[in-house]
Amino acid sequence: MNLKLKQARQKKGYTTTYMAQELGISKPFYSQLENDKRTLSYKMAIKIADVLKTKPDNLFYDYFKERIK
Repeated sequence: MNLKLKQARQKKGYTTTYMAQELGISKPFYSQLENDKRTLSYKMAIKIADVLKTKPDNLFYDYFKERIK
């Protein structure tokens, strides 16, 4: 998950600080999500995709698919 998320964030020119502010979370929390140190909820996935102006499945399909197994 982290590679797609990081690439999408960087493509938009967004910093981790900006993402955290937009999501209403701390920068360390966001960084942990991006680096697979925290479990991502689907609710947070939707919020992240909204900030990045994409669909959650574009970023997180494989992540959640692996969790279902």
